[in-house]
Amino acid sequence: MNRGGPRRDAAVGDHLTGHLHALAALERALAHPSGEDLHAVLRDVQQALQEAMDDRQLALRRYAALFDAVPDPVSILSESGVVLDLNKAGVRAYGRPREDIVGQPIETLNPDLPSDHLDPVWEALRRGETYVIEVTNMRGDGSRFPVEVHSAGFEHQGEHCIVAVARDLSSRWQAESRYRLLMESIDKGVILFDRNLRVVSANPAAHRILGTGSSGGSLQHLLAPEDWISVDEHGHPLTRDQWPAAESLQRGRIIRSTIVGLYHRPRGRMIWISTTNVPVYSNGRDTPDHVFGLFSDITELKRNNTLFDRAQSLAHIGGWEWDRGLQRLYLTDEAARILGQDLPMQDMAHLMDCLRTDDRLQLQQALLEVIDRQVPFELELQGQRSDGHSFWVRMIGEAEAGDVDAARIAGTVQDITARKQAEETLRIQARTDPLTGIMNRDAVLGDLATRMASPTHSRVAVLYIDLDRFKTVNDMLGHNAGDELLIDATRRICTAIGTEGLVARFGGDEFLVVCDTRDQADQPERLAEAITHAFVPPFRFGSDEFAVTTSIGIARAPQDGLRPQVLIQNADIAMYDVKRRTRNGWQVFSPELAQRQHDRLQIESRLHRALDDEEFHLVYQPQVNLKSGQLIAAEALIRWRNSQLGELRPDVFIGHAESTGDIVRIGQWVLREACRQVRQWQDAGLGIVRVAVNVSYRQLVGEDLARNVRQVLEEFDLPGTALELEFTERVLIEDAPDTLQAFARLREMGVLLTIDDFGEGYSALNYLRRLPIHGLKLSQMFVEGVPGNRSDVAVCEAVCGIARSLGLGLVAEGIESEEQRNALHGMGISVGQGFLFAPGLAPDDFARRLAQDR
Repeated sequence: MNRGGPRRDAAVGDHLTGHLHALAALERALAHPSGEDLHAVLRDVQQALQEAMDDRQLALRRYAALFDAVPDPVSILSESGVVLDLNKAGVRAYGRPREDIVGQPIETLNPDLPSDHLDPVWEALRRGETYVIEVTNMRGDGSRFPVEVHSAGFEHQGEHCIVAVARDLSSRWQAESRYRLLMESIDKGVILFDRNLRVVSANPAAHRILGTGSSGGSLQHLLAPEDWISVDEHGHPLTRDQWPAAESLQRGRIIRSTIVGLYHRPRGRMIWISTTNVPVYSNGRDTPDHVFGLFSDITELKRNNTLFDRAQSLAHIGGWEWDRGLQRLYLTDEAARILGQDLPMQDMAHLMDCLRTDDRLQLQQALLEVIDRQVPFELELQGQRSDGHSFWVRMIGEAEAGDVDAARIAGTVQDITARKQAEETLRIQARTDPLTGIMNRDAVLGDLATRMASPTHSRVAVLYIDLDRFKTVNDMLGHNAGDELLIDATRRICTAIGTEGLVARFGGDEFLVVCDTRDQADQPERLAEAITHAFVPPFRFGSDEFAVTTSIGIARAPQDGLRPQVLIQNADIAMYDVKRRTRNGWQVFSPELAQRQHDRLQIESRLHRALDDEEFHLVYQPQVNLKSGQLIAAEALIRWRNSQLGELRPDVFIGHAESTGDIVRIGQWVLREACRQVRQWQDAGLGIVRVAVNVSYRQLVGEDLARNVRQVLEEFDLPGTALELEFTERVLIEDAPDTLQAFARLREMGVLLTIDDFGEGYSALNYLRRLPIHGLKLSQMFVEGVPGNRSDVAVCEAVCGIARSLGLGLVAEGIESEEQRNALHGMGISVGQGFLFAPGLAPDDFARRLAQDR
């Protein structure tokens, strides 16, 4: 409607023209009245009025028909808001008689309207616009219903009026309520995006999933681009144009079930969703202008899958399934990685192709067992990856429960390559000596047992090798030097035997060589010679050289033993005999050697009780001036007299005492007994005789030697000059503070300190000047070759030169002839001892010799 009123049709226009003519005729008659003219004019006016009334009635009927034909309530309002008219639809809708509404203010229909509710209406109407508002109207029974009111203005009888059409929204509200209820109750998030991917609406689930608060939150901030980072299911970043919603708008198609990761920067939270996006088309458009995004929160599922995949990866366990009907093999990513094949493995035959032949047959049989008898399997299989590396897997499989035909067989495949390699490494380590890299004790015992149990390989021999003087080097230079020596010794042994034997470290500085004697009966002896020769060059440690040789014992099977332990024991007996006699050689086992070993055991068993049973006694060998023959001092020599073994010299039992540790108690007894004897000779008027006592290295390192010596001297009221202590060359290399301190304290007492058997051992000359010693004793080993052996003479002359240059006294021992005496005296040696002058004498015999000499 327009503000000027209802529009007339063409017929009404014609009647209006006639009315105008009648009015003009009436005006002329009034200006020039005459009877006939007036009558004619009145008749025309009557006719015009009648036609006008007919037209008005027609218009009113048309207006009423149109007014009541509108299906929605229509009311005519005055400028102040009074209801001027109401159609039949309004009467029905409001449930009141027409007369109860017409003439009443509009608040009768809507009592909730504010007092100024018409102001915005008239503002819109003056701008030529239609005013639309949703309000709630009230029926005659007081019930309310929602309406959408469209208001327009028009002129009625010269007044500004409002025509208001109210559309009942109850049905739409019910539909919208059901839609809202659906949107609010479903667990899926729903977001409506416009063409520019701005959020138009979002249900509560969307807010909850995205963690943006209640649905009343600002939609503009729901997916603010600066707050979110989106990635695909593999973690690759997605641009805004790559969003599934953007793709759906661009392609005009539904994009189904896409996994997207969303990271919210402000809260530092990562969520994963599965989203389906549906484009929305407006009427008459061929491109979508909105898109619905429907999504579910799969964060937990994604986390579980990730954790499962990670667990598979960490545990190196993958899954597999074989669909026999489709002849299709399915592998998880981890299973495919474990098997490591370049081409996809789509059938069980492909899997079997990468296995070893034996393992392939084993798997085929296991699968048949599952198919035929529903028997599950667990196998350890070996195969090869495409890169050439081997793998080991534990494969488990079974048919699905209730699958009587085993149409599907599924299971796991676990990478056990590392475990198998570790087992192999442990197996090798268990058989390998970690220092030298050769076989160890357990490995050689197992190998020897296997050989001796085989009829064709039972003729074997064992070489038992012990390094001479290794312990001294190890103790003096330290374990690092000892380890270096063992490694070098291993190399020499392996080089010497080549491929003719099997070498193993049996323990400490002991080695075993196992060789075959079937074809060459003298093979053990030839290998022993080769090993002995390999140790001729000395071992070097810095600027020092050490002669470390080998003592080797040989035993053969079957004559020397039918079991590995017996054979090795007998080779050990032969080795010990070499070490006891000469060292640096080899010896074949014999029953006589076994008897001597038995005798040694007897010695050791009785030696421990000998001191308590008072079986030891001392003899004294004179030390004389080589020129005059005058007795100068004596060396105390221990003897052992046992009721069953007889009288034994120290070279028979001292070594045993050293190994058993009894030497410490024995040495303390010798020291005290020698001092007691000196005191007795002095009391007998023979004066104080200096007595030399041999001191074991064990006494020096295990006891407070200086304190013990002081106590003994004080006990027998003897000066320190009455005592001479003889040490082996071992103390030359041991320059520990305790050793130096002990020597210094002994010198302060006046005790003489001498290195015994000088030149026989290590001759560490650079250490000789460090110890506060008084003299050297030239070893009998070199003296016995004088004067005939040029080498021995050269050694003796060299030792003499050393003693003179260091200001040390020198005693030659083991002199048995006048030729030796004269030669040694000629070298400048002034003191000696030996059978030429006297053997070891009993105390009384020595006293008589002393009295005669004086």
